[in-house]
Amino acid sequence: MSEQPESLFEFPCEFPLKVFGHAQPGFAQAVAEVVLRHVPQFDPASIEMRSSSGAKYLSLTCTFRADSREQLDALYRELSGHPLVKMAL
Repeated sequence: MSEQPESLFEFPCEFPLKVFGHAQPGFAQAVAEVVLRHVPQFDPASIEMRSSSGAKYLSLTCTFRADSREQLDALYRELSGHPLVKMAL
């Protein structure tokens, strides 16, 4: 029996990653660079951006083909440790 819980996703799959941070220069580029390290085929031009109502925060949606749970885990770990990222879902 496996010790890891089953994944809710079947891989490969299209995965919408949401990343939140302060609206500041370089935020979207920094997130794109992290995603590209884990998903080389990711197209940064496909990032969807939304500002909060007060324009203090920026929400990015990066949709890409995820190949494995390990890939997603590594991506989330790096984003969670990034100083510009407040939250990744």
